Amino acid sequence: MQGPQLDAGQALARLREGNRRFVDHVVSLEALLSHARREDHARAQRPFAVILGCSDSRAPAEFVFDQGLGDLFVIRVAGNIAAPSQIGSVEFAVARFGIRVVVVLGHSNCGAIQATLEAVDHPHEVSPALHAIVDRIMPALGEHAEAHGTAHDHANLHANEQGGALAERRMRDAVRANVRYTTARLRADSTYLDRMCHEQGLSIVGADYDLSSGVVDFFHAVP
Repeated sequence: MQGPQLDAGQALARLREGNRRFVDHVVSLEALLSHARREDHARAQRPFAVILGCSDSRAPAEFVFDQGLGDLFVIRVAGNIAAPSQIGSVEFAVARFGIRVVVVLGHSNCGAIQATLEAVDHPHEVSPALHAIVDRIMPALGEHAEAHGTAHDHANLHANEQGGALAERRMRDAVRANVRYTTARLRADSTYLDRMCHEQGLSIVGADYDLSSGVVDFFHAVP
């Protein structure tokens, strides 16, 4: 018989521990053994955290947090946006499995963020389908992009070291702005999730995964 679900603090601690193993190039025995329990997982699942992350091939949550089959309820979409289908998926996991932590996971050098920054300069070059993603990121970057200049301005600075540093910082700030915006949208657009945060101890937090170091920084709304 399964015990009670982890609370938000316990779940975040487990994610942090898993990420430390990943950074140290260690794979836990529990994650490896979970593959051998495939038939058990086919009958039921009990994930302890929801991860709303990007579709980028370099950012698979199960690897990044060193978790096994059945441990995480993962929703992946370019730019880790909160469209209605993603919000509904988060609601489903929280309601069905009693999960008490939702992590919005952005990452360095995000292509969807870069596409949005470029769309600031060239809005008519974005395909109609891509607009479904870019238009949901744009509000998060509106003031940010205006304050830091256009993508074209920064492209002209890439030829020198200072320009490269500015472009890198701009991307990092934009990734984090989008993560914060998505966490806000999950609560603003879902009365259910907002109520669970107020009444049942649900935490919706933002994190930034560095592709080079492997480190996940939980930087926003962490209890």
